[in-house]
Amino acid sequence: MNHTSADPIRVLIVDDHAVVRRGIRTYLELLGGIEVLAEASDGQDALDTLKAMAAHRELPDVVLLDLVMPRMDGVLVTSRITSQYPDVRVVILTSFGELERIQGALANGASGYLLKSAGPDEVVAAIQAAARDEMFLDPAVARRLTRQMVSPPTGVGALTERERDVLILIANGYSNKEIADELVISERTVRTHVSSILRKLRLSSRTQAALVAVREGLVPPQT
Repeated sequence: MNHTSADPIRVLIVDDHAVVRRGIRTYLELLGGIEVLAEASDGQDALDTLKAMAAHRELPDVVLLDLVMPRMDGVLVTSRITSQYPDVRVVILTSFGELERIQGALANGASGYLLKSAGPDEVVAAIQAAARDEMFLDPAVARRLTRQMVSPPTGVGALTERERDVLILIANGYSNKEIADELVISERTVRTHVSSILRKLRLSSRTQAALVAVREGLVPPQT
């Protein structure tokens, strides 16, 4: 990285809520050693901002990035940033704690992951760690990842939130097209989810999946 300890850490804040961006900016600007270069309102805006910064050779050291945003989510944005700007570090700051998204962001090169319940000191520590090319994880996130490694979830617990939604609709007798309409996704995506559900639950049919959903209390038994 180009950052040295004598320089302020240059930060780009990315969040779709203006009040959150302003709050973070206000706090960081009160501190010595951190300079907020700009703000972006979503993932695409972040990439456009970085492109403009790169043209002027003014890239940030750290991007503080929300995970759930319109137009482009934080997992994909993280991948784009780390591949296009290898010297820029990404710290995720989000209220979203789903394990699969955490793993996706880290797999795509994020240098830190914080929940928005974190204190200001933790946010600063994460930014400083990223600038030193170190990893910083929210303690709650670290515990969840550790539990995942020690005891990987099985059965319904291994399903993502979206897969659980699909399983519930399967158990309620929905066809793939009806599931697609209900969840506003493509039928192809539904088929992918169904295949993943059957694989994770080690089942061979939708009927078996529906029975598992009833047994696990996801849906009431049919009367």
